[in-house]
Amino acid sequence: MSAPIQVQAVTKAYASKKLFEDVTVSFHAGNRYGLTGPNGAGKSTFMKILSGELEADTGMLSRPKRTSVLKQDQFAFEEYRVIDVVLMGNKPLWIAMEEKEQLLAKPDITDAEGERLGELEGVISEEDGYEAESKAEGLLSGLGIPESQHTRLMKEVAGGYKLRVLLAQALFGKPDALLLDEPTNNLDLDSIRWLEDFLCEYEGVLITISHDRHFLNSICTNIADIDYNTIIVYPGVYDDMVIAKGQIRSRIEQENVERQKKISQLQEFVAKFHAGTRASQVQSRKKQIDRLQLSDLKRSNIERPFIHIAVKKPSGKQTLTIERLNKLWENADDGEDLIVCDDFHALVTKGEKIAIVGANGVGKTTLCKMLAGELEPDSGVITWGHAATLGYLAQDHRETIADGTTVQDWLHSFAPQTNLQDVRGLLGRMLFKGEEGLKPTDALSGGEAVRLIFSKLMLMQDNVLILDEPTNHLDLESIVALSDALEKYEGTAFVVSHDRDLISHFATRLFAFTPRGLVDFRGSYDDYLERYGSGARAKG
Repeated sequence: MSAPIQVQAVTKAYASKKLFEDVTVSFHAGNRYGLTGPNGAGKSTFMKILSGELEADTGMLSRPKRTSVLKQDQFAFEEYRVIDVVLMGNKPLWIAMEEKEQLLAKPDITDAEGERLGELEGVISEEDGYEAESKAEGLLSGLGIPESQHTRLMKEVAGGYKLRVLLAQALFGKPDALLLDEPTNNLDLDSIRWLEDFLCEYEGVLITISHDRHFLNSICTNIADIDYNTIIVYPGVYDDMVIAKGQIRSRIEQENVERQKKISQLQEFVAKFHAGTRASQVQSRKKQIDRLQLSDLKRSNIERPFIHIAVKKPSGKQTLTIERLNKLWENADDGEDLIVCDDFHALVTKGEKIAIVGANGVGKTTLCKMLAGELEPDSGVITWGHAATLGYLAQDHRETIADGTTVQDWLHSFAPQTNLQDVRGLLGRMLFKGEEGLKPTDALSGGEAVRLIFSKLMLMQDNVLILDEPTNHLDLESIVALSDALEKYEGTAFVVSHDRDLISHFATRLFAFTPRGLVDFRGSYDDYLERYGSGARAKG
């Protein structure tokens, strides 16, 4: 069994903000750890410290020699073939293969070079080099990358595919430790399920960051939670951690209440008899007070936004009619024509909650843009019913927020008649508290931009929501809040998401991209999986 990852007395701070202090923790082979905590808690920073990319302020770290890290720079391998980028995940194998190729390219080989070739053959054999390409192809296919892309240069493949290639690279070569920061980003639902199966069979030490609760519940044996400026490891999956953490805090709070009550009683006795004849009893009570110290309850970093989207005025019963809708993209990412929809019909009534699902690159965003009126279909008609008003969160939502203003002023501009105090209240619900409402829009992080657009949706109170990947950049607490809000929303909703828990909680109907085309499925996501299973993956 491989060595653990060991962290001793590690501290990291940026300016005056301390992310974690004097952290000592071990991550053992055979366990799969989810690294959790709210945005800004320091998850990615801690992962960079584990990988050696970043130095801690204090402390020591040890990790297995063969530690594989999911790289984030998708443009670092532009001149290499996709299959070769995966093979680079096994560094000793890749170096040996390259050197062997260089030696064989020489017109004449010396005796020393011949001996070196023998040594290289030994390395390649030891690293399963003669099966390497087939194993790499298996990883690529499992992650949804078509075989036609495997021998293309990285600069020739789409951005979403590049990120999957880097994930395949991290998984390749039987590493002793795996560090994966948001591995499900840019994966469709089938690829996520494949990755879950792969990781559940992995025997080394796995540490992963993910905002996908279903993913964490499917693969994790432990949760390492960053909160209270430290890291606490809980046994079990993410939901187990949430329960255990709440129980521990509730128990401490209850114990503190009981101790405070006892302290008050003792203090009352001391105050009453301190000048009397019962001096020995008073001293005894004082010692008891000293022993009954309250347990320290540090403030948690976790904050959940409050998302509640009311409907100002309901739409008519027939909210949306789609008739003979057609859309084709010529020469899409893989060079072939992409049929988004072909003679698609649908009638949507008030209050229906529709999840739009399918593989990456099949046209989910295109469908959202057509529904939102930002893109014309090739043919067919999209008709919104009486009094329907649309609230839209685009996948490229950051571009919809104007620079050169503040969070507060940007939001207020959509309803100038609204009292500024009410605008500030809305922002506070979405964690823009106090002076944060004056933050320049140019400086917003991805998560802050999403929360600001939700503030706008709450302000406008539209009766139709079109949300394209709303969970991108949100932490787990915010995703849970969004799931609750969609369930309670009284209007009609169309939501693109790869978050299975979110879809399972709110969706009553699906627009699903399948190998048979765009399908209107009436039922829950679980019903859909039961009907179509893993064969639901569309091209892409």
